[in-house]
Amino acid sequence: MSKAFNIPQQVIYMCAGSKCKKRGGKEIGKLFRNMAKAAGFEDTVEIIKTDCTDRCKFAPVMSIQPQNTWLHDVTEAQATQIFNQYIRKPGKTENPSDLTT
Repeated sequence: MSKAFNIPQQVIYMCAGSKCKKRGGKEIGKLFRNMAKAAGFEDTVEIIKTDCTDRCKFAPVMSIQPQNTWLHDVTEAQATQIFNQYIRKPGKTENPSDLTT
């Protein structure tokens, strides 16, 4: 029998284009997946690799839905802060460009 069709409450889309991968996007995606699992959010948060988003100049790029938050030039050092701000405490409305390491 197959698993139930669960609809996540939040989705993190990580660009998996070549430029984003080269600038750490793949590792950042793994970090988000590990944080979601450790927080017990496997059924409510989904991390999806996307094809190139044509924003290579700003790599790595990610989007968090349903908030429609787009983040660019994301670093591994920012991953925990982003997770806490947008996944653990959704609805917080700080400017994503204000994120610092």
